[in-house]
Amino acid sequence: MSKHVVPLLNRILIKKVNPAAKTKGGVVIPEGWRKKVSKGKVVAVGPGIINTQGKCVPCCLKVGDVVLLPDYGGTKVQYDEKQEYYLYRENDILAKINE
Repeated sequence: MSKHVVPLLNRILIKKVNPAAKTKGGVVIPEGWRKKVSKGKVVAVGPGIINTQGKCVPCCLKVGDVVLLPDYGGTKVQYDEKQEYYLYRENDILAKINE
């Protein structure tokens, strides 16, 4: 997928990660709460933005990073029928998760 869709400027292509239905201890997580947790994996990254001095400022994320996403936002991209991807601007992403 990332070979076909290349984000421009500071945009990042994300594949959302489905949260687990159970915790490691075996506690079942309700479906309503699982929808609130919004994590994603970076699939492709744009080259960055051009600042006022004309220099390219690269994105701080790289392919493979796991990130925390806002509840709303992003543009849905469905390149094939099997998988949905989302395009976010770099400044819309809330945090990088170190696992």
